[in-house]
Amino acid sequence: MTVLLREAIGDRLRHARTNQRRTLRDISRAARVSLGYLSEVERGQKEASSELLASICEALELPLGELLHNVAADVSALDNVQVAPVDERAVPEPAKAESGTGEFEGGRLVNSVIGNDLADLRVAGGMLGPALRTTISSPKMVTVAA
Repeated sequence: MTVLLREAIGDRLRHARTNQRRTLRDISRAARVSLGYLSEVERGQKEASSELLASICEALELPLGELLHNVAADVSALDNVQVAPVDERAVPEPAKAESGTGEFEGGRLVNSVIGNDLADLRVAGGMLGPALRTTISSPKMVTVAA
């Protein structure tokens, strides 16, 4: 599973802001960043410069080093997630992609999972918990390649 750095940073910034019960408008004013741009940074659609990150962190009273440390832990946890192989027999018929020879070519549909932030993906004691959670996207059906 690959996560973009800008998505992990945005998720952590949004998490810090919402934990403080502050609005985008409040932080955008304090950081001297447009509300729209800050929103795009939080959603992982824009890559913030180091100066912009420092300004947002200052507005959030969040040390930049702490933000980067938490993001590194999130990305590291995601890098260690292994995807189980797909059993062709367990895939429902609508999810299968058939070739002319009847071989299985695609993945299977699985439910997305939700949670508070990427930190929920951390490995506890070397083992993953029963579910992975993230706020990067809303619940939906996704295809996992074999």
